[in-house]
Amino acid sequence: MQELDQKKAIDLLNSIMEFELAGVVRYTHYSLMVTGPNRIPIVAFFKAQASESLLHAQQVGEIITGLDGHPSLKIAQMEETYQHNVKIILAESLSHESKALELYKSLLEIVTNASIYLEEFARNMIGQEEMHNLELKKMLRDFS
Repeated sequence: MQELDQKKAIDLLNSIMEFELAGVVRYTHYSLMVTGPNRIPIVAFFKAQASESLLHAQQVGEIITGLDGHPSLKIAQMEETYQHNVKIILAESLSHESKALELYKSLLEIVTNASIYLEEFARNMIGQEEMHNLELKKMLRDFS
């Protein structure tokens, strides 16, 4: 096993935490903006995504403090497109989830062979983000 670069890990975990907290805001906003005949299940989906993003941020924050780090009070920068049709919102969500996937893959790269716990955490999060990507792709399929 190699030694964990704690500063590098904490910095990346803070970026992930900021991104997950931005997801809370993003998905809450989307849940408020959905209109149309399929509103109810899509709103429920976005509310669940917001709750999951908060849980992920909390998990990451616990790891940061466990590594003697200081969790960030920031959220990642977000753009507001003011485009709220369901197809655009789902496409923006897919873009967000793809970025989250990349962040967790970066985490896996820097913790591999340095921390079994962090490796397993990163792999689990990668699996969850891959599932979100698949789900959003399926949701986008019927839009032409």
